[in-house]
Amino acid sequence: MTAAIELDRLERRYGERIALTGVSVSVEEGSTLVVLGANGAGKTTLLRVLATLLRPHGGSCRVLGHELPGAAWEVRGRVGYLGHDPLLYRDLTGRENLRYHASLHGVARGRVAEQLAAVGLERRGDEPVRDLSKGMVQRLAVARATLHRPDVLLLDEPRANLDPGAAEQLEPLIGRVSGRTRVLVTHDVEGGLAEADVALGLRGATQAFALPAGEVEASSARGLYA
Repeated sequence: MTAAIELDRLERRYGERIALTGVSVSVEEGSTLVVLGANGAGKTTLLRVLATLLRPHGGSCRVLGHELPGAAWEVRGRVGYLGHDPLLYRDLTGRENLRYHASLHGVARGRVAEQLAAVGLERRGDEPVRDLSKGMVQRLAVARATLHRPDVLLLDEPRANLDPGAAEQLEPLIGRVSGRTRVLVTHDVEGGLAEADVALGLRGATQAFALPAGEVEASSARGLYA
């Protein structure tokens, strides 16, 4: 199998503060990496580096065979990033937001209607985002992140604000069944380990472990949050 993501002693700083250091892990194409750790451990920073939103300051970071940050332009159109910020314009409708992102990625407009239907918002697509519930905004953010059929999904608590029915509806887009390479940040230790192939534990911006998910005991992983 080909590695979709390869990290070797990755480092990222904010001024003098180290946000990540010594992170080394490999993720094969079509596999899922779950990233576990307490708030401030570096999980979101890692996603943002992989999404080309932040530059690494040390080590090596390769995504889809391209070294970052030098080949960031080769990677951006092939990753889908779903962070805490939905990256949606609140005064635009859901349909207008997706059309805007479709234009950025050179995606046909017909894809917008498909995505609204896929996340169950075809009847609410012409309402301003500011008028939608948190759960609806999260569904729309999923539609945005997967609009361009990315090869890699970078997911930061992707099921936040979703009821079980909505979460199940989104599985074909962001779940394991999507067949995409995924990097999943979650505080749900048991659930994250169950749907992952590889587990990365972060503690205090440093790698605590990088192991096959089946070799990580949930009780041990919960110690990252102590």
